[in-house]
Amino acid sequence: CSHATTTSTTTTTTSSSSSAASPKSLTLTLTSSSSSAFTYDNRESPTSIMSIFSTIASPLLSRSSLTSSTSLSPSHTTTTTSSLATKTTKRFYNFPYTSPPHGEKPVNPPRVLITGSLGQIGTELASMLRAKFGAENVVTSDVRRPTSSFRDKGPWKYCDVTDISNIYKLVVDENIDWLIHLSSILSAKGEQNMKLALDINIRGVENALQVAKDHNLRVFAPSSIAAFGPSTPLENVPNEVIQRPQTIYGVSKVYAELLGEYYHHKYGVDFRSLRYPGILSADVAPGGGTTDYAVDIFHSALKGQTYECFVENDVSLPMMYIDDCLKGTMQFLETPDEMLTRRTYNLSAISFTPQQFYEEIRQKLPEDNKFSIAYKPDFRNEIAKTWPRVLDDSVAREDWNWQHDYGLNEMTDAMLKGIGKNMKKTEE
Repeated sequence: CSHATTTSTTTTTTSSSSSAASPKSLTLTLTSSSSSAFTYDNRESPTSIMSIFSTIASPLLSRSSLTSSTSLSPSHTTTTTSSLATKTTKRFYNFPYTSPPHGEKPVNPPRVLITGSLGQIGTELASMLRAKFGAENVVTSDVRRPTSSFRDKGPWKYCDVTDISNIYKLVVDENIDWLIHLSSILSAKGEQNMKLALDINIRGVENALQVAKDHNLRVFAPSSIAAFGPSTPLENVPNEVIQRPQTIYGVSKVYAELLGEYYHHKYGVDFRSLRYPGILSADVAPGGGTTDYAVDIFHSALKGQTYECFVENDVSLPMMYIDDCLKGTMQFLETPDEMLTRRTYNLSAISFTPQQFYEEIRQKLPEDNKFSIAYKPDFRNEIAKTWPRVLDDSVAREDWNWQHDYGLNEMTDAMLKGIGKNMKKTEE
């Protein structure tokens, strides 16, 4: 399905003051001139869950460019009030932070709150943000108890994202500008405890977006390849395509994407999301996802044991090394709003099957290492078969110059080295 359109629309909106927002005027200029083709186009698929998307975010579906100019009166700050406290905050579109030249420290860095920071991505993203913005400017939070070494690295707070008062209090008390919402129950665990997944994944993102709206925050809530389903084409899945996931985790990610875009278009919230592939990290244990086999396999490899893989040998999935994930996330967070043509982007690096991965690892081990693989598919295999084999992230590469650094060879080397080092520490 292809289209070619040229449109121009100007809209001016004025809202009166309330407890959640101060008077503001918003002028939007929408232009589109494009010609593109998709394997599936959700605008032509009204029965799909993504038909909601077209109602909320039609400018994105037509590959439009969205620019906005906003004036605040009488000053560049606004006072927002909740039942908990009053806080003077900067509107995200007037926030003075800009990414500094490489190697230089930022001036006036944002104050960042990370929810779910004890997960695989949160732990390492917190370290990267603290190195860039200063440890004192990055507040980590979770419902679990951190290790003493993690707690000592910077501000730490308890935060249950299902209780919106927890988030409000932290944002007000810590003078937060950016909210990085990582709290989530992953795919495999979500199927085993649907109620918990609904509470954390659905209620949590609702609360995060409401707080972002009331306190004018930039909010990042990652999505996933789990947001796609069996009706999605498996190869070269584009940014806009039918989704229809069949796991509660995937459903919650589609919901977060759509709700975030609604808050962006309705209230001007600077919502951002990346559809992550499987993420591999040597330093943090996986948290119950379907792609966890790609981390677990290294422990068996280094011990010379047989790894029992719960995904079939020929099921290919998109994957990414943690350093690329962190690099892409940071780059996306720092991209000026006017450069973004949509609020959610595919992000990818490489794809491989368990058998290809086993062979790559095997050739890097000593000949006397007895590492082998056996396939014992379980319910996670059925989930994996509904996900894309290859993710097309060309829009991210075009809009904000995303580039990955780690291929299969480089990632395998890094994982063997990192996990081997951690195993030695454990033995000592």
